[in-house]
Amino acid sequence: MKKHKTILFDGVCNLCNGSVTFVIQRDKKDLFRFAALQEEPGTSLLAKHHIDPSVVDSIVLIDGGKAYTKSTAALRVARHLGGLYPLLYGFMVVPKCIRNWVYDYVAKNRYTWYGKKESCMIPTPELRGKFL
Repeated sequence: MKKHKTILFDGVCNLCNGSVTFVIQRDKKDLFRFAALQEEPGTSLLAKHHIDPSVVDSIVLIDGGKAYTKSTAALRVARHLGGLYPLLYGFMVVPKCIRNWVYDYVAKNRYTWYGKKESCMIPTPELRGKFL
């Protein structure tokens, strides 16, 4: 049986929802499953990995029982996408404090720049199996 990697995302963020769609379209190996941070099972997974949602509120990658956050999560996701996106993983050589500073700047401004929904996205019937 295939081991899926789980992406927890901000379900009301337009940028985050767009990113989920982006990943789904490029996930040729069907590796990823998704859950909103604000709903079950996202809240349970955050608690299980001792992640405070008031500190990390945009992306978490659960892979092999380990949780990755912020820029590390995003780059680890990119490594598994189709096309040239795995090349982005090379940015892991940039010190984490610098990567996360850029990541946090975008995350802090995401609602202003991209907007926000009133509730978490509801996947289409054909995508329902990708969501926990």
